[in-house]
Amino acid sequence: MNIDILLLIDAHKPDSVEDLSALKKNKLIYFQMHKLRQEQFIPITMEEAWHFFSSPENLNAITPDDMVFDIISEIPATMYEGLFINYRLKPFLNIPVNWCTEITHIQEMNYFVDEQRIGPYKIWHHEHHFKSVDGGVIMTDLLHYDIGKSVFGWLAGILFVHKKVKGIFEFRKKAMETKFGVKKTGFHG
Repeated sequence: MNIDILLLIDAHKPDSVEDLSALKKNKLIYFQMHKLRQEQFIPITMEEAWHFFSSPENLNAITPDDMVFDIISEIPATMYEGLFINYRLKPFLNIPVNWCTEITHIQEMNYFVDEQRIGPYKIWHHEHHFKSVDGGVIMTDLLHYDIGKSVFGWLAGILFVHKKVKGIFEFRKKAMETKFGVKKTGFHG
């Protein structure tokens, strides 16, 4: 059986139950992708920024301590396309979760993308962009994620997942301010 999937993001939500019913009748599946965008100025060179953020071993420095983040796979000094990184963390209620991400795209000194392959999200697509500017680098994180369309996923999102994701990025922003002496930031969630 072939099912066409229609990805509808924010502005393209169905306006009514009838619209949603029409989508389902035509074998189209509706789900909402969540998006988080964070931009931050870092007063270091592009080479320093790329070296720090492209090294998986530095993930611990920008992850909240209460998540008990542990990389459990062998990792190289620098990443490459196709690299799988396995983690164990405790994101909620101290419950351990295994997570595997793949580095799917790299354009050196410009951007890289990690995508969840195994873990708590239905979809996790995280883009890390870098742009040289006067006096440093603008780093932009762009995250698209979906926790699933079940009632449990919807409820978990409202109760804690969306807050937790935003909190991780707020922690990361503060950790970079401490490490690099950040001056300008922007957060769009």
